[in-house]
Amino acid sequence: MKTRRRYFGGGAEANDFWPSFTDVMSTLALILFFLMLLAYVQNIIFGNNLENAKQQLEISRAEISSAERELRRIRLEVDKTKTALALSEQEIENQKAIIALSNEELESLRVRLQGIAFLRLDILQKVKESVEQELGRYNDKGQELVSIGDNANIIINESLVFAYNSYKLKPEAEDLLTQLAKAFERVLENPEVRENIDAISIDGHADSMGGSAYNRELSARRATEVINYMFKVNPNLEDKYGEYFAANGFSEFRPISTGNDEESRAANRRIEISIIVKDSNIQKVIEKYLNETEEIFEER
Repeated sequence: MKTRRRYFGGGAEANDFWPSFTDVMSTLALILFFLMLLAYVQNIIFGNNLENAKQQLEISRAEISSAERELRRIRLEVDKTKTALALSEQEIENQKAIIALSNEELESLRVRLQGIAFLRLDILQKVKESVEQELGRYNDKGQELVSIGDNANIIINESLVFAYNSYKLKPEAEDLLTQLAKAFERVLENPEVRENIDAISIDGHADSMGGSAYNRELSARRATEVINYMFKVNPNLEDKYGEYFAANGFSEFRPISTGNDEESRAANRRIEISIIVKDSNIQKVIEKYLNETEEIFEER
């Protein structure tokens, strides 16, 4: 009896199915592994990045804190600078006020010293005008009787008063010296004038001819002769104000002309009348200014 074998269709395909399925599963497992590995690597990388980000954040926060502290310090310095600037501006204003006040005091000092300096010129100008009112400005030869020199002294040409090489007064000099004596008496009646005058100096000057000793004696005698005559014709001048007058002889040592001709020598032969202001009064004015200035600075 023969046994029949049944053959199922597709048997070969059944035998090939399992290996293929295994391959698929291995591939899927491998893919899954790689995906897990990738996820792990990403987690590591992300974790590192997060840690770095945290560190950077902390660094940034520290830098911000440091910047804020520096900003507060700068603001404090700015506030201090503003305060110092405000104080400096106030100090500048105070100094300006002091300077302005000092300038006023200096101007006052200048005016007072100028008043003293102009006093001598004012006195001699008044004397000159007084003489000219009585005698005119020129003599009959056209010579000016009295003039004010560059040194602010009254200058009398010697030829109007003395003959050459003589200390005896000319007759025509008497009217001139009489008027000078009267003019000085009127001027000295002012107590303010007397307060500032130390002396009225009558100075004789000679030319360069002859020896200096002879010229010194001659110039001194001429100056003395002028004072003596003024006191003689006006005794009140000597009685009340004689203490102010002095005679000096300068020989040829103070020429007003440097030429060697006769005209230059004649100009150097002269009588000069000068006003000597009291140094003590000038010193008082200066001391008063210094004291007032010191008080101003002490108040400040």
